Formats: sequence, structure tokens, C-alpha cells
Amino acid sequence: MSIRNGVQLITYADRLGDGNIESLNGLLNGKLSGLFTGVHILPFYYPYDGEDAGFDPIDHTIVDERLGDWNHIKSIGESKNIMADLIVNHMSAQSAQFKDVLAHGRESEFWPLFLTKQDVFTSDDDAETAAQIAQVFRPRPTPFFSDYEVAGKEMVPFWTTFTSNQIDIDVESDLGKAYLSSILTSFTQSNVDLIRLDAAGYAIKRAGSNCFMLEETFEFIESLSTRARGMGMQCLVEIHSHYQTQIDIAARCDSVYDFALPPLVLHTLFTKDASALAHWLSISPRNCFTVLDTHDGIGIVDVGASGDKPGLLNNDEINNLVEQIHINSQGESRKATGAAANNVDLYQVNCTYYDALGQNDLEYLVARAIQFFSPGIPQVYYGGLLAAANDMSLLARTNVGRDINRPYLSSSDVDEAFEKPVVQGLMTLIKLRNDSSAFDGEFRVSYTHNLLELVWINGEASAQLAVDFADFDAVIRMVSAEETTAFSLSSLL
Repeated sequence: MSIRNGVQLITYADRLGDGNIESLNGLLNGKLSGLFTGVHILPFYYPYDGEDAGFDPIDHTIVDERLGDWNHIKSIGESKNIMADLIVNHMSAQSAQFKDVLAHGRESEFWPLFLTKQDVFTSDDDAETAAQIAQVFRPRPTPFFSDYEVAGKEMVPFWTTFTSNQIDIDVESDLGKAYLSSILTSFTQSNVDLIRLDAAGYAIKRAGSNCFMLEETFEFIESLSTRARGMGMQCLVEIHSHYQTQIDIAARCDSVYDFALPPLVLHTLFTKDASALAHWLSISPRNCFTVLDTHDGIGIVDVGASGDKPGLLNNDEINNLVEQIHINSQGESRKATGAAANNVDLYQVNCTYYDALGQNDLEYLVARAIQFFSPGIPQVYYGGLLAAANDMSLLARTNVGRDINRPYLSSSDVDEAFEKPVVQGLMTLIKLRNDSSAFDGEFRVSYTHNLLELVWINGEASAQLAVDFADFDAVIRMVSAEETTAFSLSSLL
């Protein structure tokens, strides 16, 4: 199935509706019918409820039986594009392969599958090794080596980029290649169209480098994407990095995330100045997927500087952006971000997008309209679809910062959310984005005299979003061969 240029849903199978894949399919073709052309189902492998909410699979080729099986995935793919996560960088310490390594050490057939410190840092000079390790880019404040006793006789430091339960694999080894191939086979047999390459930027390690998005990493991503295309799938690369890196990656893969968009839209709405946003949209990759919210936090590194390369926002603008999120959320985001909660990334603020905007319905619809009119295929997170507020009770139970934006929403919660005018307005925008052929055409952006205009033209069809920041009015104008319509976003509330 070709990838359709329409709005996609991002959701967990267990946190929306009745909590399994079959019920998700019923929801997509029932209450959510007509809204989404595709769905990114967050990790549904065994176990989906591990230490990192499914991103630490014990067996990546098995659907957790509590959620369903591959036939349920295949069924969704009969009517929707499916995106599934290929967790490239690591697998669970609880996996059969790693347990075999722990039991048999270097004699295990799976020993070459996992990366150790000595696999990368081979120097006998401790000072040289320490200097090389200091160069490695860290996504989290946790150690990137974890000591495990193997064969009951030696302690071995294994690479653990994210948590001690997520053991980095050697994707360049024969076993690593075979492991990834087995996952691709499961996908292609089950109507998966899109593969989200999770944490791919960390997959290749070299001593003397920062071990992040190296030239060898680009080559690895290109090679993996080529294999996937040969099996009828496309790859979406998930990288949080400097915006120029996103542009460079986009030129060498099927598609990338536009992770600069979420903080830039917030900055624009906070300051009523769209100059940084307009500049980015004039140079951003066109083969991208756009998001405002995801299962992770709101990324900041994507608009910041990197070394001597300036960012899309300067340090003061970024600091003001983060502080305004904390103010708008009445301090809730501060409790879920940084050292305040466990298992956090260094470059993200944990908060729902709705709360980041202070639950301002008009600003929220303007943010979504900007997303839908920006280049790329839009994705809407299930919490964002329902204008969910920060889940402080879940955060209190788990003390995992990102859980503030990972609520469990029952069928009755969905029904209740559907009554909100802001949710009804968002659904109107989703249908508009799906139904107009203008978005298959040419895009242009302009920003003069406080007026931001995002315009799409495709033959006789056109779509225009005009946001006047002087009096904060937003108007959409749609033209087709049959009719012309125009309306203010405030009329949706």
C-alpha cells in the first residue's frame, strides 16, 4: 500500500479505548472513522509494558499476546497505513539472547550480538580511553556502560546508551544484521508500510568520535532503508539533533521527522513573532513527518545551537520558551522534567502540548493548523487528539517524567473528550487536511507585517492559512474546482 498524504494517529494499543489492537482497529473504523489515513502503533512487542514502555523488547518479533497478534496488526493494515517501530540500537537484558550471554559468557553463540566497551575502545592506554569516552554524546544522564557478570567469572561493561536494561547490539555483526532482518520479515508479512527507525543515530560507535550520526551511521541507515524498500516498506528516521543534521539526513533517506516544528510553533505563539518559524519552513525537508506531540517530551535540542553552528533559536529564546511552558502548565511540566523525575532525556520538556499552551483552545487550534499546513505528513498523538491534560496522578505513581503525557484513556474518556469544542474543531481541521488535493501541490511561506501565510497550490486547488499576530486572528481559505470556502479558526470553538 502506498503512503497516503493524510493525517496519521500516534497511539499505544493499550492506552486508548479498550486496551488492545483489535479494539484500536474498531476505534479507527468507528468513532475515529474518516479522520486518519494511517496509524503509528507504538511498541506492541513482548513485553509492551517493560521498563521503557515497550522500547525494551524481550522479543521484537512477537506481538504481546495481551494486545493481540500479528493478524490483528495485518487487519488494521488492510485499510490504514501502519507505522511500526524498529528498535535499532538495543534489546532487553531480559531477552533469551542476552541471558545466554550471561550464562555462557564469551562461549555463547550470541556473544557477538552485543556491544561491550572493549569492542569500541581498544586502546591499552587508560588516559586515551577516558578521553575518547568523554567525547561520546549522551542522550540521558545515566551511565552508558553497565557492568554484568558473565559465566559467573568476569564483569563485563556492556554498552547501554539508554538504560541498564537496554543492551546495545552490534548492528554491523552478522548476528546483528540477521536480527534486524528477522524483524523486517515480521513487518512485511503483516501489512506494515512504514518503519520508524528508533534511536538509529546511536547505532554505530567509533572510538575517537561522539558515536552519534557518524558517516557510517548515514551509510547504515541508507543500507537498512534500501533493504526495507526491497520488501515494500519505507523508513522514517527518528533523530533529535541540530536542524542541519535533519536536512542532511533527509537527503539520504525516505523521510525524517520535523522535530524543530513543535518548539518553533510554541515560540511563535508565546512571542507572537513567526520569523524563526517562517525561516525554518522555507528550508525544512519536504520528505518529512510533522508532529507537535509524541510519546516523548517536547524536543529542545532541535532548535538549539551545536558547537559553532547557530540554532533556529538562541539560548535566551530557548530558556524563555522552556520557562513559559512551565508557567503555562502551572509548574506541572517542571515536576516531570530534568532531575525531577526518573528516566528523562536531557533535551526534552515533559508536558502535553495542550498544557504547554495553557489549555488555550484557540492557540491550540492555530498550532494544529500550522502543523497541517506545514510541509510533510502530519501525525497527531492520541493525547493531543483528545486535548488531554497532564496526567499528574500517573506521574506520581511511576515517577517517570514522560508518563505525564502518556495517559490511559478509556472508551468513556474518548466519548467525553469528543464533546469538547476544541476536539471537534481539531477533527474539522484533520478532515480538511485529508480532503484537499491542494496539499499534494507546491508550498510557499511568507511572513510580513505580523502576517504569517502558509499556502498550497495544486492546479485549480489551493489552501491558505493566514495568521495575523497583531490581533491574533487565523483564517483558512480553501479553493477547489467546485467551491471556495473561508472561515476563522475562532468559529470552530
